[in-house]
Amino acid sequence: MGDSDTIAAIATPPGRGGIGIVRVSGPRTDEIVVGIAAALPAPRIATLASFHDGEGRVIDHGLVVLFVAPHSYTGETVAEFHGHGGPSVMRLLLARCTDLGARIAEPGEFTKRAFLNGKLDLAQAESVADLIDAATATAARAAARSLDGEFSREIHALVAALTELRVYTEATLDFPEEDIEFLREGDVVARLDALRQSLARVRARAKTGALLRDGLTVVLAGRPNVGKSSLLNCLAREEAAIVTPVPGTTRDPVERRVEIAGIPLTIVDTAGLRETGDEVERIGIERTWSAIARADLALVLVDARDVGPNEEDRAILDRLPGDLPRVVVHNKADLAGVQPHAGGRDVWICARDGAGVDLVERAVLDAVGASEGTEETYLARERHVAALREAAAHLLASGSHVASTPPAIELFAEELRAAQDALASITGAFSADDLLGAIFGRFCIGK
Repeated sequence: MGDSDTIAAIATPPGRGGIGIVRVSGPRTDEIVVGIAAALPAPRIATLASFHDGEGRVIDHGLVVLFVAPHSYTGETVAEFHGHGGPSVMRLLLARCTDLGARIAEPGEFTKRAFLNGKLDLAQAESVADLIDAATATAARAAARSLDGEFSREIHALVAALTELRVYTEATLDFPEEDIEFLREGDVVARLDALRQSLARVRARAKTGALLRDGLTVVLAGRPNVGKSSLLNCLAREEAAIVTPVPGTTRDPVERRVEIAGIPLTIVDTAGLRETGDEVERIGIERTWSAIARADLALVLVDARDVGPNEEDRAILDRLPGDLPRVVVHNKADLAGVQPHAGGRDVWICARDGAGVDLVERAVLDAVGASEGTEETYLARERHVAALREAAAHLLASGSHVASTPPAIELFAEELRAAQDALASITGAFSADDLLGAIFGRFCIGK
């Protein structure tokens, strides 16, 4: 299999539909179009045609659209056959394409060819899959901004600034006696600070974008009867969990998907945490701790009537993973005679009537660093966030080298190079084949 092959795939979802599309890309596309539709249509004009099999029998009647290289999605000559969306019709059309010399496309291979042919950079190519998979309208808009190149433009601007500083730095390496003059005249410290600030802004937007793409798992934890199930029902806007005054009602984790500010959340209601001799309840408590271990955020519910965490609440808080963000939700504020309010990572609410639940939602966004809003962000992946984090670490290290006496210019230059390589990996300027295989292998076939 090579990039010079002609590939074909059904580009519409499996099952029955009003319209189905078979897409072809590669050097034998013209030959395949003639073999199926009898003639080449004018480029970019949807043309009515009959689709024939190898014996001249009509498979279907539909539209054929031809995109001549390089003016196509992949950069190669591409054809699309738009027929009736029955599975049998689509399979017959695809079989005819393979008879005429095409092979079945691998997952994501059309988009991979678009990347290899310079039609998209790697971040844009990934946003194609993210747009298809977007779980919320906000995530879809963010993916569209990435596909439009907004994220890539931010990265290119950082790389350009780094390149300019690297060029200046490399030009001074032959004159080590001029190190101090290099720092003063080039205003290197100020330029480095500006770079780090720009990178910090991009990192913040990318982190929010990663949340939009991947979502969060939020676990509700606490003693029995502190209102975990009531809070789940408030957040889910439905009676998702049974609420009773009987301790231990919730035995197995109950999950619901909700959306806060466009970020998809999986809320997990869990069994109350306490010492128990009931074997079934004990198993439920073990599952609670397993859910906590997998969570991105913990909402720890306590009774608002308690003045400070009691011994049981403190034991729960102390056992949480040290790196797990948490918000302490003081429920039953009405019984404690206080109004719903928030202070730091503590929120006072009444889950029974929903008072203060909006404060919990705001605290969740604050805890994960998404309080700035999501409407203007772009979608990002964990590998993008990791690359930005690596670049930030190299820029931080470069600052120590340039501040030393005398300045370690060679080490400064090396850290700048490493930071640039990390940023370039986002858009695919430097990408290993195994990385490309992992990325495009997760795409759907036909895209």
